Amino acid sequence: MAKPEPTPPPALPTADERLRRKQRLAAAFRIFGELGFDEGAAGHITARDPEQADRFWVNPLGRHFARMRASDLILVDHRGQVVEGDGQVNLAAFTIHASIHRARPDVVSSAHAHSIYGKTWSSLGRLLDPITQDACAFFEDHALFAEQTGVVVKAEIGERIAAALGRRKAVVLQNHGLLTVGGTVDEAVWWFIAMERCCQSQLLAEAVGTPIAIERTMARATYLQVGTPPVGWFNFQPLWQRMVETQPDLLE
Repeated sequence: MAKPEPTPPPALPTADERLRRKQRLAAAFRIFGELGFDEGAAGHITARDPEQADRFWVNPLGRHFARMRASDLILVDHRGQVVEGDGQVNLAAFTIHASIHRARPDVVSSAHAHSIYGKTWSSLGRLLDPITQDACAFFEDHALFAEQTGVVVKAEIGERIAAALGRRKAVVLQNHGLLTVGGTVDEAVWWFIAMERCCQSQLLAEAVGTPIAIERTMARATYLQVGTPPVGWFNFQPLWQRMVETQPDLLE
């Protein structure tokens, strides 16, 4: 008999669930730091609070990803006010993520950073093509926000980004970078890592020739194997395990 597919664990009591989300978020920032996704003070990942759904946990402005601990995270309300924790919220982080969390009650976490291949790919104003099995995870499940807006500080721009994302897992922000979402921190973060690598792969392939795309029917079938929420969650688990084993202070 085939074993059931791995799925995210059920929600914990509120205080325990909050701690779990914050610890996963701290680990996510450290992983982003290791992967070189930091760019000065730019970049942010959020986790919706399990009790107060209009609030989310996020990194304080100016703290390096690689040093993040669960206790460093700040809780921001729907007005952009820090209601728990020490530090200042990145205005762009609030503008973008607050709009997404309002528009998508199913989204627990969203991730955005100025990663080198993601922002390079975004300058082309294109969606990714299904040129690899891994890229099929995003087949017909990512969008393009085709506006040049500068730093996102106006609420209406955040709302337009959320509208462009729609019900999908990711959006390419033209001339800006990537943004991914998920029903868990784990899922949102894995999709960002995977999408960044898909951007790198397609940039490399197009630099030397014309990639051969996977046929659409096969791409859709492959999406069901590699692009579902449980798969996103599960792929993050080895990264989480290694990070906790090697840098346990992130849990503090």
